[in-house]
Amino acid sequence: MRAATASVVLLLTITVGAGDAIGLPTTQLTVETTSGPKKFSVEVASDPASQQRGLMFRRSLSPNAGMLFAFHSSASLSFWMKDTFLSLDMLFIRSDGTIASIASSTTPLSTTPIRSTEPVRAVLEINGGRAYELGIRPGDRVRATIFHNEY
Repeated sequence: MRAATASVVLLLTITVGAGDAIGLPTTQLTVETTSGPKKFSVEVASDPASQQRGLMFRRSLSPNAGMLFAFHSSASLSFWMKDTFLSLDMLFIRSDGTIASIASSTTPLSTTPIRSTEPVRAVLEINGGRAYELGIRPGDRVRATIFHNEY
């Protein structure tokens, strides 16, 4: 029995360590921009363990995919890119769903802190450079369940 348990733990460690999705809930969200709505399918990291792991170890991310870090209240936040192989755009989002600031094309594997410019309720991570490509800017509105502003 002990050998079977050790095998399951080892298998989970290898699978999660390889950068596979870890079964987080997903949701659809929309960013309203001056050039029209931009839709994303995102994983939701809403507990400390999933927030700590984030997109670490991932080797790819679909163009309209991402991760939404949903916090229970607004706070000044700081992220880093340790063990994250992808360049990301980090959209820091206020409790009303408006984008406060964007950290563009972050440096993979960096331990330099990336901070919100004000207290925010959530952070959306998408592929690096994608916000610029889609015309997403501070002041644009993110529509999602967390902000109670869905269509």
